[in-house]
Amino acid sequence: MKLSVAIGAALFAGVQSFVTPTGFNRNNARLSMNKIADELDIPCGNDCELTSYPNMPSSVHPGVNTGQSMMDLLDHAKENGYAIPAVNCVSSSGINACLEAARKNDAPIIIQFSSGGSQFYAGKALDNTDYAACIAGAVSGAFHVRTMAEQYGVPVILHTDHCAKKLLPWIDGLVNASERYFKDHGEPLFSSHMIDLSEEPIEENIEICKDYLERMAKIGLLLEMEL
Repeated sequence: MKLSVAIGAALFAGVQSFVTPTGFNRNNARLSMNKIADELDIPCGNDCELTSYPNMPSSVHPGVNTGQSMMDLLDHAKENGYAIPAVNCVSSSGINACLEAARKNDAPIIIQFSSGGSQFYAGKALDNTDYAACIAGAVSGAFHVRTMAEQYGVPVILHTDHCAKKLLPWIDGLVNASERYFKDHGEPLFSSHMIDLSEEPIEENIEICKDYLERMAKIGLLLEMEL
C-alpha cells in the first residue's frame, strides 16, 4: 500500500526537514525581504500590501509561502479541519485561473507542476535532453507564480508533483534553482518537492530521500516522499 508522507519534523535520526542556516531567522525572513512586486517595480496595492493574511497565523502572507510560514499554514489547515486544493498547472493562464479562484474564495492554494506539465509550460520546441526543458518550464512557472500570487493577494504553496527515480535529474535542477534563489532572497524558489520512489525497494527509497532531505533542509525546502 502506498503511503504519502509529508516530512514536517524529524524523519531520520539526526535529520530534520528544516534546519536553520547560520544567521537566518525563518520567522523574520519575510519582513526583511522585498516582495517580488518591489523587486520588479510592479505596482501592488490592497491585499498585495499585507504582510500577513487575515485569519491565518501571522507568518502566512500573500504570495509564495516557504519554510516556517508554509508549515504554519499546513498546521492551521489541519487544526481547523480544512483542505488546501492542489492543482497541477501547465500554463500561465491556468495558474492565473487558480489564483483568481483562490482570491474569490479568500483561500490559500497549492500550485504544483509535474515533469510533463513543466515541459509543456516550456514549449514542445525546446530540447529536453537531461530534462532541460522540464527544468526551464518549472523554473519559469515558479517565477510567474511568485509574481502573480502577490498581485492576487493569496497565500500559495509552490510544489512539484510525483517524481520517479528516472526523473530525479529534474528535481536536481529545481533544487539547484532554489539554492541560487536562497542566496539572494533568504528562501527557496519553491516551497516543496515530492519524490515518489514507491516502485523502488523501501531501503533505497529511504536512503535516496534522506540524501535529498539533508540538502533541502539547509534552505527550508519541504520534502514529501511516497513509500
